[in-house]
Amino acid sequence: NKEIDIGLVPVAVLPSLEEYYIESEYCIGTEGEVASVALFSEVPLQAIETVLLDYQSQTSVALLKYLMKEYWGIHPKIITTKDESYRAKIKGTTAGLVIGDRAFEQRKISTFMFDLGAEWLKITGLPFVFAVWASTQPLPEKFNEEFDKANAVGISRIDEIVKAADFPLFDLRKYYQLHLNYRLDDRKRKGMEVFLNYIQQL
Repeated sequence: NKEIDIGLVPVAVLPSLEEYYIESEYCIGTEGEVASVALFSEVPLQAIETVLLDYQSQTSVALLKYLMKEYWGIHPKIITTKDESYRAKIKGTTAGLVIGDRAFEQRKISTFMFDLGAEWLKITGLPFVFAVWASTQPLPEKFNEEFDKANAVGISRIDEIVKAADFPLFDLRKYYQLHLNYRLDDRKRKGMEVFLNYIQQL
């Protein structure tokens, strides 16, 4: 409806847009282990019979399906969840995709954790991009310059943000500075291209 100039758009959503423009040199990505997006289980991969999908992330779900089919070679029953209650069902041969802060909680509960960012790097040798700044129409170059300056300022203040946060589950400084990566460089663009080519074939 053109009411929003720019938004942080999940990569898996991009193909559903009639038209889009990636505007910024910043993104939400990872160059390996992301820590907050993982498949959790009580059994090894080959023993998993059912996978519960996190209801909050289309991109993570698409990435997991890619890994299961093309890399791990497993074909479990897939169940889409609707609320937080699914995490209690991650037991026995039932695994679950968990993202965000809840993944930091789950890693203290489950026996096995398969980090999707790390697994993607193993199979492709490329970083993974979860979300990009995109618009439905081209934005002025001056806007992009100022927008990227604002992004740079925010990233430069990660230490301040971490100090102000009360989060005992995980080392936030390590998470924001090592597990996440924010520059949309050529390698990330290539990783995103490979991923988009895959999901368009689904």
